[in-house]
Amino acid sequence: MIDKAILIEKKWHSLESDEVLTTLKTSSEGLSNSEVQERQVAFGRNTLPEKHRINLWKIIFGQLVNPLIFILIAAAIASVVIGEPKDAIFIFLVILINTAIGAFQEYNAEKSAANLQKLLRITSRVMREGSEQSLDSEELVPGDFVLLESGSKVPADLRLINANGLEIDESFLTGESQAVIKTIDAIKKDVVVADKKNMAFAGATVMSGRGSGIVIYTGLDTEVGKIAQNVSQGESAKPPLILRMEKFTKNIAYFIVVLCVILAVLLRFQGMDMSAIFFFVVALSVSAIPEGLPVSLTIALAVATKRMAKRNVIVRKLTSVESLGSCTVIASDKTGTLTVNQQTVKKIYLPDGKSFDISGEGYNGEGEIYTTGTSEKIRDLSDFNGLKQIIEISILANEGVLEKKKDKWDYHGDAMDVALLGLGYKAGVSPMEISKALPSIGKIPYESEKKFSASFYKRGSNTYCGMKGAVETVLDFCSNPEERGFSKEQVLDQAEELAKNGYRVLAFAENTASLSQQEVHAREEDIPELEFVGLICFIDPLRAEAKSSIDKCKKAGIKVIMITGDHPATAANISREIGIQNDDQPVITGKMLLQAGNPDGEKFKELVLSTSVFGRVSPQQKLEIVDVLIKSGEFVAVTGDGVNDAPALKRANIGVAMGSGTDVAKDVGAMIVVDDNFSSIVAGVEEGRFAYDNVRKVIYLLVSTGASEVFMVLLAIISGLPLPLLAVQLLWLNLVTNGIQDKALAVEAGEPETMERKPRKPSEGIFNKIMSLQILLSGLVIGGIAFGYWYHLIKNVQMDEQSARNLVLLLMVLLQNVHIFNCRSERKSTFKISIAKNYWLIILIIAVQALHISIMYIPSMQEILRVAPVSLNEWLTVFALAIPVILVMEVFKLIYNRMATNTH
Repeated sequence: MIDKAILIEKKWHSLESDEVLTTLKTSSEGLSNSEVQERQVAFGRNTLPEKHRINLWKIIFGQLVNPLIFILIAAAIASVVIGEPKDAIFIFLVILINTAIGAFQEYNAEKSAANLQKLLRITSRVMREGSEQSLDSEELVPGDFVLLESGSKVPADLRLINANGLEIDESFLTGESQAVIKTIDAIKKDVVVADKKNMAFAGATVMSGRGSGIVIYTGLDTEVGKIAQNVSQGESAKPPLILRMEKFTKNIAYFIVVLCVILAVLLRFQGMDMSAIFFFVVALSVSAIPEGLPVSLTIALAVATKRMAKRNVIVRKLTSVESLGSCTVIASDKTGTLTVNQQTVKKIYLPDGKSFDISGEGYNGEGEIYTTGTSEKIRDLSDFNGLKQIIEISILANEGVLEKKKDKWDYHGDAMDVALLGLGYKAGVSPMEISKALPSIGKIPYESEKKFSASFYKRGSNTYCGMKGAVETVLDFCSNPEERGFSKEQVLDQAEELAKNGYRVLAFAENTASLSQQEVHAREEDIPELEFVGLICFIDPLRAEAKSSIDKCKKAGIKVIMITGDHPATAANISREIGIQNDDQPVITGKMLLQAGNPDGEKFKELVLSTSVFGRVSPQQKLEIVDVLIKSGEFVAVTGDGVNDAPALKRANIGVAMGSGTDVAKDVGAMIVVDDNFSSIVAGVEEGRFAYDNVRKVIYLLVSTGASEVFMVLLAIISGLPLPLLAVQLLWLNLVTNGIQDKALAVEAGEPETMERKPRKPSEGIFNKIMSLQILLSGLVIGGIAFGYWYHLIKNVQMDEQSARNLVLLLMVLLQNVHIFNCRSERKSTFKISIAKNYWLIILIIAVQALHISIMYIPSMQEILRVAPVSLNEWLTVFALAIPVILVMEVFKLIYNRMATNTH
């Protein structure tokens, strides 16, 4: 029996094939049934643990576990105790609405482990007791002999024993954009997952060829299994809005408790009885607590969610909206996010020194061919014999298909072949017409071991052989080119330089051949000595809008870094072209991170913080990079589309999955970019900042009006006057009138300069200097006006308390109606912000006034709120008293902006 501990510790890629068979006590005949049973007991089934979906009740409970909700519940209970059940009903209604909206948005989350499980639910061809069997992959055990062929999925982690033209797509795991050509030779050094060419990993797809391998890891021990563990066990960083709201509500709770205790003691010394003190404390709590904040916060985020959806960003959790706006770092993968993930021909080099550039991107025929260094379009290939020759070879020595059907390009086959057919269309020739004009009489298909493909075809009365393949391979078939003015070494040097710049390079050659028999199976021996025709260079192009989006991020103070499993040279070239990496910054590789040691160590941290580009990194290393950034105080948004991105997506402050990516990435991500467009991510950042600004506007309104109520009550106590407003009237102000109109601020359009500001510091609370000053000043002004009017009515007019309270309540409603205009911007003048940007503001202000006036005429509401109708003159007088608050705040903005300008 095999010891599992030894199995885990083995470096299987470094062992020879026979060592693997010996260690696992198996052979090409497969395991016996009795041995399989023993190993299933020891290693378990080849499955991943399914994660239980979170149920609705847990989501509801999560919504209720909120400090502000606790305060509201306490206030509601206190209201019931003192015999004011109406107050409690108001508060519980707010809690119910907030919980319902939040729970609805978050119900279908947490399914990532289940999707990872699906990757392993496949049927496999396995040798057991000397015969081939088709088995459910769940039944596999270490030591099983698995057969692979084109189109099959790898059922477990395998050490390959045989490989015949075997190419496997591992992009979902490594981020490598191209299928990996597999070998069986032992690799004697430590390498990252992407460089283990003699292994196949669970969940990968065989693109071409055949092979076989021995199962070395199953279930959670596979690379996919390790990711599943990271996803299910890993921590998700708290969204910044939650952190700030927790701090805000905690501070408000402390403030209210301290204030109420101090005032209760003072009132007791003044001789007030305990029941009256308790009633006062409740009134003061109602004044200070922004009861409408939870609902307004939820609405602001829900509105931003809808706006993001229109900009191709789907949000799965409400708090994720603002998180993206808070990020200081975007960690993006390369393939499919910054690039289009479609190989495209970009350059052609001919032996005579001529070169051509090709426009367009992706698997289609849309684009033009230009002479390098000019804007001259190639209209007729007959004027460029060398160009015509290399394009014809690229079409004939080709096994791909690219056709336009009903305005859509359909394709299949090898990426390079499809890209070459696209080149033909751009040159103005139809691949089908070329194939008819130059009929094929034989082909040698591409094989990874041979690294070339060739085609024999008729041109007039002669037979020709055209070849394409790896540069060094094609040159070996060519005659000495020195008589044509260049050497093989020069071609190889040129190809190497192009590869350093991120290009994949294929060489082309042609000559007459003696093969004449129709439909013959061509052999390598039939290939004549060829003449080098030129080089064609491919690249996975950058998305057209990616560079401008990254520039926008820089302007907004957001650092963009690239984390990819691709080759470091490719990563470096793309990152420089797109503006991510500076020339003096190194590309940090997975191997360098491995050599740095402990991810929690200082050396590892210094390495991560020294660059903006990481190449050849493993999924675990990507997670470690993100972890270092978060621990360094950054708010990190991570983009990704593959299974390899899942752990980092979950660990990040905000995980952004690509719409075309795996289900795993989408289920782990907090939001999904539908069109895979980096510019959509930047649009999401912008909407996130708008959302946070709107949340601040709502808080500004609610806290300043709450502060004014506290100030008004305190002035009344100091002056020895009765309370200006009763607890139920304060609740009406906070939950109904203000609670309606503050929703207008939640839907405010963003200010254009939002993306020109630096990100907020992670340590920064909701209240910065300008907001604190505005809340204090507006609170004093509103509270002062209301108390002054109360004092005038009681002392000068000698009005009875209920009638005076009726007018003071109307004044507070109007002050709120006017003050909401101050809250539309912290710096910009109210008179410079168009009403057209937010018609809801006017609609809700009118609705609030209409509602308040109407309750003055409803008997039941008159009794509850102690209100009565007012005359038009009284309404106009009260309205005039509300105007100064907007004038005072306009003066404040003017002075503050001038001081800020002088400081800078």
